[in-house]
Amino acid sequence: MPNDFNQQVIEEFRANGGVVGGPFEGSRLLLLTTTGARSGARHTTPLGYLPDGDGRVLVIASAGGAPRDPDWFRNLVTRPRVSVEAGVFRYEADAVVLAGGERDRAFARAVGSDPGWADYQARADRVIPVVALQEIPGPPDIVAPSFGAAVKAVHDGFRRELALIRQELSRNGGASLGAQLRVNCLTACQGLHNHHTGEDAGLFPFLAERHPELAPVLERLAEEHLKLADLLEELRAAVTADGAGQVRVRAEVERLTAAIEEHFRYEEEHLIPVLDAVAH
Repeated sequence: MPNDFNQQVIEEFRANGGVVGGPFEGSRLLLLTTTGARSGARHTTPLGYLPDGDGRVLVIASAGGAPRDPDWFRNLVTRPRVSVEAGVFRYEADAVVLAGGERDRAFARAVGSDPGWADYQARADRVIPVVALQEIPGPPDIVAPSFGAAVKAVHDGFRRELALIRQELSRNGGASLGAQLRVNCLTACQGLHNHHTGEDAGLFPFLAERHPELAPVLERLAEEHLKLADLLEELRAAVTADGAGQVRVRAEVERLTAAIEEHFRYEEEHLIPVLDAVAH
């Protein structure tokens, strides 16, 4: 039976490039589509997730601490190939149910970032499963009305992730960095690196060939990629240092956020009008 609340969240998510309000506002959210274990029908569920690096994200089958595993979990146990929507990206993934120590370590990371997971486990008369969604290699689909809108949506996704990391650093009361927060920082670094590498190899040469008047803009953006790479490396070093501390990491995140915002602003100002013209 369709869940009206979930359907409203799904529609809002798809209409706004992954941005929703209500109880999910300001959180990491994806849409998971599974295939019914018995019916073979496709079912989409909004879920919070945790970054895990290396093309993986984690979802937790808590069902709010209910004694029974949620339907989406039972579906993927039977049919582990799933579809994931994250922001404007859609991709196929293989679902892997974590077991033993790997499951326990992942769940402990989740509890360290949000004690609510421990409350769910205390109420549930079962071991709450943790599932890794491993992206299938290949270019994801980007759901956007134009090339320019796609670039803006990708930038906004990074803006939201950096804002979340800054909020998490502010909430973390200890001097040291939490395990999940460390993963969040490293995943954001890798994502930004991949985004800039893709632009250098694909988008910028495409525009340079068709719009030679953009040469100064593209040169500046490429130079900024090199400077941003240095900032990303400095953040990685701060995050992975023995006894990584919040103060240093927060300073590096703030520096990176300011530089990324200026870079995105300049790129959007100069490239989006051209990309939207290409799209038409």
